[in-house]
Amino acid sequence: MQIGSYHLKNNLIVAPMAGVTDRPFRTLCKYFGAGHAVSEMMTSDQTLRMNKKSLYRANFDGEIAPISAQIAGSDPIKMAEAARYQVANGAQIVDINMGCPAKKVCNKLAGSALLQNEDLVAQILDAVVNAVNVPVTLKTRLGFCNAEQNILRVAKRAEQAGIAALAIHGRTREDMYTGSARYPLIAQVKQQINIPVIANGDIDSPQKAKFVLEQTGADAIMIGRAAQGRPWIFREIGHFLATGQILPAPDILEVKTVLLEHLNELYEFYGEYSGCRIARKHIAWYTKGLRGSNEFRQAMYQVESTHKQAQVVSQYFDQLLEQGERLQYSEAVNLLQGY
Repeated sequence: MQIGSYHLKNNLIVAPMAGVTDRPFRTLCKYFGAGHAVSEMMTSDQTLRMNKKSLYRANFDGEIAPISAQIAGSDPIKMAEAARYQVANGAQIVDINMGCPAKKVCNKLAGSALLQNEDLVAQILDAVVNAVNVPVTLKTRLGFCNAEQNILRVAKRAEQAGIAALAIHGRTREDMYTGSARYPLIAQVKQQINIPVIANGDIDSPQKAKFVLEQTGADAIMIGRAAQGRPWIFREIGHFLATGQILPAPDILEVKTVLLEHLNELYEFYGEYSGCRIARKHIAWYTKGLRGSNEFRQAMYQVESTHKQAQVVSQYFDQLLEQGERLQYSEAVNLLQGY
């Protein structure tokens, strides 16, 4: 998989997710075999660029190359300025967000709301590509609403603008995250343009990854929600694509070790107050479906210090080990079931 001059080690990519794909998470997914990861989206609004949250999102210190920074906005001039700022900050690839369906983003005519105005889409693509001397990629959806799925036109215009790779989530903005991702339009895009196409949406198992690659002909796949609390999914998919064999789920001791290391990275990155609070959602994802996890999480949410939080997590997993608990994937994850 090639993005501009950058040759990725494989075609497994971590999707940009607001509030999730911070540097600790991106680093962890790359450790487990992801070939590339895109940052959380960062606003093109210069007045917000130096606030605490934006500074965390733009922290690439020590990250495994290539570093990709996603920017969001609706003003071509501001988007070009944001691209130049992120490149000066260390970004080696700039990614444009035209896929986020969140109301607070779309209400500002950014994210997937841009798909309603193809002229503005073209202006932003041209402005950003011309502003920087690094590869520019685009993350988008099938369209804004189901009656007007315009991804074929957007994809052709993106290629014309000089976009280096195109990631497509198989839903419209109208769909949000409901229903199932639809792949036939992604396959049509792949047939009609010559830049790399990355398929995204509902890829939650090795089998599904293989299915989506075969059905779309995409050059790569992008995994988002399925990696939350399961960063080893990249190891599992990579192994399956290479060998056709399914790796067993990690044992509880490995899950404990990975989670505690992830927590330590979060604490160091965000500090005491924010680290403790941001870690809560990750702990919830890692422990979902485990024995007694609901009761554990309710108690864990009340903990106010990082030291105590790590302690209660360690104790919970020690109990699971004593009880012989095993991590098991549901049939929905393990089986194709009609795909």
